[in-house]
Amino acid sequence: MKDGFISVACGTPKLRLTDCDYNAEQSFTLMRTAAKAGVKVLVLPELGLTGYTCGDLFNQSALLEGAREALATILTATRNLEVVTAVGLPLQKNNKLYNCAAIIQKGSILGVVPKTHIPNYGEFYEKRHFAPAPEEDSLLPELCGQRDVPFGTHLLFRCETVPDLTLGFEVCEDLWAPCSPSVGLCQAGATIIGNLSASDEQASKDSYRRQLVAAQSAKLICGYIYASAGEGESSSDLVFSGHDIVAENGTILNEGRFETGLKISEVDVQRLAAERRRTQMLDSAPHGRYSTIPFTLTLEKTKLSRYVAPQPFVPESREDRDERCQEILLIAALGLKQRLEHTAAKTAVVGLSGGLDSTLAMLITMIAMKMLDRPTSDVVAVTMPCFGTTKRTRTNAQVLAEQLGATLQTVDISDTVRSHFRDIGHDMADHSVTFENAQARERTQVLMDIANKTGGIVIGTGDLSELALGWATYNGDHMSMYGVNASIPKTLVRHLVAYVAKDNSDKDEALADVLEDILATPVSPELLPAIEGKIAQKTEDLVGPYELHDFFLYYIVRWGFPPRKVYRLAQYALGKTYDRETILKWLNNFYRRFFAQQFKRNCLPDGPKVGSVAFSPRGDWRMPSDAKWTLWEAELKTLE
Repeated sequence: MKDGFISVACGTPKLRLTDCDYNAEQSFTLMRTAAKAGVKVLVLPELGLTGYTCGDLFNQSALLEGAREALATILTATRNLEVVTAVGLPLQKNNKLYNCAAIIQKGSILGVVPKTHIPNYGEFYEKRHFAPAPEEDSLLPELCGQRDVPFGTHLLFRCETVPDLTLGFEVCEDLWAPCSPSVGLCQAGATIIGNLSASDEQASKDSYRRQLVAAQSAKLICGYIYASAGEGESSSDLVFSGHDIVAENGTILNEGRFETGLKISEVDVQRLAAERRRTQMLDSAPHGRYSTIPFTLTLEKTKLSRYVAPQPFVPESREDRDERCQEILLIAALGLKQRLEHTAAKTAVVGLSGGLDSTLAMLITMIAMKMLDRPTSDVVAVTMPCFGTTKRTRTNAQVLAEQLGATLQTVDISDTVRSHFRDIGHDMADHSVTFENAQARERTQVLMDIANKTGGIVIGTGDLSELALGWATYNGDHMSMYGVNASIPKTLVRHLVAYVAKDNSDKDEALADVLEDILATPVSPELLPAIEGKIAQKTEDLVGPYELHDFFLYYIVRWGFPPRKVYRLAQYALGKTYDRETILKWLNNFYRRFFAQQFKRNCLPDGPKVGSVAFSPRGDWRMPSDAKWTLWEAELKTLE
């Protein structure tokens, strides 16, 4: 449970229709298996102690009494188990029969939730036997020797030892209904919903069911545990597949069909709580309508089994990645198209270094020009060699501009920078930050002046990862009239350029070749003199691997996770590539730079938002420039 991870499971036990003793044994055996696996919340199928397809046998007192006795057997057999379990059975109250979920823990019944929406169509005729849940909650006078058991659909089960863990339950068709009970439960604070179901299998119904569960978890920003009936149900007219699903905020974490047993994953309730605070999408439920039933769990570290992507900004399948790349290029180009139209810019000026970022900015600018039906020559590509420029990057910049049909200008800024050093009394042998930044600012001045001369605007090339680290020269590459890369992380920049290389519409081999070589070139600002014609300054040697920084960026900014949780996830997802010391070193560096460099982000030029993380001070990220990182630094020290 530490760091908000709750091990949950949905399970489909083996079943014998109407054999309540057997079903009880299978249920508590599965509960014991779940407990040994560290599961803290378990959901079993609808009417699992009797079977769902009992038909008119639900009118038999023997079956109803057998179900109650089966529940009592489970309570006795699991009195030492901490796992909170939802068990399905029929229960009579006030001359009506209800399809119920009994929520149990440590041999006690925490509460009973009856089904609200009773189907009466096609193969489902539950209204023949069951009544819908009453509108008002009440108490069961007695159940399995326990007095005054809470009974109703407005019950919240809140963990006193894990503040963000609150459970709510609904039964099968309740999920299908327009006004699902889970809506009110989540508005009232539930972060995980359990659903006891008996959904029959039909061709393609699994896809629909999967989409429904995923969508409900996304809409309600919750975890959703869906357990369905399986083998053992009557096959007279229907087949049940035991389709079990664990979802979180729109993502399927684990699922299974046509098998018995458990499907286990971990729901991150801390992440859900953070997202609810951020979006404020869940309005409060009617005051006083929901009752809270407390329970406790022993705090321990949950073993992770859920998948954590090592590059969270980059889709892993090639099909999804290509689709994402195409979409991002289109979004960024549309933004630039609007800016070019609005300003009546005659040209778009791009500083082309032969590196990845400027290449991507160039490609986006070309797409925007095509959208405007304007010639590619309206894009002015400017190369500005200086002390650190290598032949490789200079040549690649020139070839790229020529292949794309841009107007190419070369402005060697070496003499201008030397003159500037003489003016300010800087020694050429002193390769400090002054030596580096003077070149970056001179390049920006050149671009701005060429834009003025040609009636155009300067297109920014800095990416999201650089902005997070403050890896930009203030009033140098930090400034432009429109920053097309501003919300694109470095790990995704590479894939965008690669996508164009293999999928350029004209199948231009020369263009593909130069793009491939740019992809193979080390990331560098090229501000220090080259050594034997080779790049002397590699960015990732100085600030750390962008793969790590983008991982940190995603979980710190998008989800607001504390250092210990980011560190734990980084070890889990990237531990085979980086050792613990390396991860912690660069995590410290990320936090230090992130807080110290906010002043640069507070005056960023406009740029299109293309993903879930952006740093526009007018929108996504509003942070004071003088905030201290004391709290985060203190937690990082405890990790050492």
